[in-house]
Amino acid sequence: MTKVVADITMSLDGFVTGPNAGPKAGLGNDGGPLHDWVFHGHEVDEAVLADAMQRSGAVVMGRNLFDVVDGPDGWSDDMGYGAHRVGRPPFVVVTHNQPAQVRLDLDFTFVTEGVAAAVDVARAVCPPDRDVVIMGGGNVIAQGIDQGLVDEMVLHVSPIVMGAGRPMSEFRRTRPTSPTHSPRISRRPSAVTEEPGIRRAGRIGHIRHASLSRGRRRGPRGSGMRGNSGQELRSVV
Repeated sequence: MTKVVADITMSLDGFVTGPNAGPKAGLGNDGGPLHDWVFHGHEVDEAVLADAMQRSGAVVMGRNLFDVVDGPDGWSDDMGYGAHRVGRPPFVVVTHNQPAQVRLDLDFTFVTEGVAAAVDVARAVCPPDRDVVIMGGGNVIAQGIDQGLVDEMVLHVSPIVMGAGRPMSEFRRTRPTSPTHSPRISRRPSAVTEEPGIRRAGRIGHIRHASLSRGRRRGPRGSGMRGNSGQELRSVV
């Protein structure tokens, strides 16, 4: 059954981009190392990415993210959704206004009625054996969780300390959840190394929080236990 999965990478101190993120620098100043696991990852990271690509039946993104990927320094024939795998699922963009033109030869649909409407459009084109993925930005994911649209959230915790940027606190309106399993962790040296503006540790954790929806589109009952909030919690990794 199709689920709605929010998927995002953050630093150890809770930032999803560096400072000054924009169309010409999607991850902001010094934000590139956040996604090193995608390009230079351990075999665990490769397996996580491959699984995410296999599950992606349709993808929702915000307009700011679209402007990054469709910009002159964005995606290409060799680099796109899923990095070098260059996945081509249908993309649904949440926006106030449709762009005058689109550079990429991909299946984009622009929705001006908000995140819930975009998720509905994505569900309509998603194969029944795959999932709708909200890939960002953080504000779009926050809205999806706050509106009860998200069934699972996948956090890739990158082993760096950014110190500044766009924080994960964009999720502040949502009620807390807890992972129901041990995270999958790449086996790398655990020493912390230094780079200008960045402190880098040695491992990345991939953590999936299950059943985030608030009574809407919840999965079958009886497949796990319930937390204090009454939400059903399942071990999925």
